[in-house]
Amino acid sequence: MFEMLLVLAGAAVGVALLVALGYGLAWAVLHGRRDGPGWERLDGFRYAHRGLHGCGVPENSLAAFRRAAEAGYGAELDVRLTKDGRLAVIHDATLDRVCGVSGRAAELTAAALSALRLEGTEERIPFLEEVAPLFAGRAPLIVELKTDWRSAAELARRTVECLDRFSIDYCVESFDPRPLLWLRRHKRSVLRGQLSQNFHRRPSGQGLWNRLALTNLLYNVFTRPDFVAYRFGDQERLAVRLCRRSGVRMAYWTLRSWADIILAEQEGALVIFEEPDQLKEEPC
Repeated sequence: MFEMLLVLAGAAVGVALLVALGYGLAWAVLHGRRDGPGWERLDGFRYAHRGLHGCGVPENSLAAFRRAAEAGYGAELDVRLTKDGRLAVIHDATLDRVCGVSGRAAELTAAALSALRLEGTEERIPFLEEVAPLFAGRAPLIVELKTDWRSAAELARRTVECLDRFSIDYCVESFDPRPLLWLRRHKRSVLRGQLSQNFHRRPSGQGLWNRLALTNLLYNVFTRPDFVAYRFGDQERLAVRLCRRSGVRMAYWTLRSWADIILAEQEGALVIFEEPDQLKEEPC
């Protein structure tokens, strides 16, 4: 009987050691940078996803960003490099959904993009240097870098050079770890965030390795992000819970109800929201 108890005790100790080793390994991989400057300047604001759009105002338009700034919100926006190296504010790689024409934003010049109109309105695709002044002395920006294979470092460099010309607070995020790695090496004063979601549920064109690495935040070991921006509906993934426990700051996207906003803010996360007509803060 005594020998059996010793065996059970030894097994329990072994399991405990394995669990501790597992948590230690997870912390080593997933933890972020703890001393990144300026988080307090981002906290306390809500961020309008692609600007305060809706009610006939297109996403990622100057009108949407102006509405957000005037309402006291920050904004989340998407930046891509044009063929001639300008910073276009557009989410999709292709132009059919928002402009109703074929083609890719990265294959057109800034002049060609400026000739297009958004969602059948008179609004055009703006450039980052046009959006940033709207938030000078106001709420911050969350800037998402949309890369292609050739543009990661150049996009990161041009974006921070542009933003630093204005009196605004901002952070930078991306699904692609490469621009975050560039920021870690070359611009440590900028807060950087790893974007992700459950890619097993929504592959979004990612290969098997990227689905695994992004879903489980494995790229953190290289980029050491200041925060993780994760799809709110997927926030109970184990990797996300471990990040929170290790002190990594969180941002959640895209929230569409007050209940979700309150839950996220109680956790101390940044809130990226959408559809203000449903939130009933900005009537049409």
